[in-house]
Amino acid sequence: MNGLLITLIFASFGINQGVIAQSRLLEGVKRNPDEAKSICESFRKLNKENISAGSQKSIQKISIQKNISEGDAEILSMYVRGLYCPETF
Repeated sequence: MNGLLITLIFASFGINQGVIAQSRLLEGVKRNPDEAKSICESFRKLNKENISAGSQKSIQKISIQKNISEGDAEILSMYVRGLYCPETF
């Protein structure tokens, strides 16, 4: 029983850390609209090549540029597109 409780506490801590990291990532773009505009411009360039902003290529590019996981890059991509450049696909 004690082992289960300890496991749940550590699992909860790990989940909370992930949420906090994502929140910081999104807040960073929110506080710096020029960064979001730059990301949008890269999405527009990809769209001109008929490549989706949500494509694996786009997600990997953001992941490398920001030094974040691909999962976080995908979340960032959706956030930026939704708020700053919804016309991109």
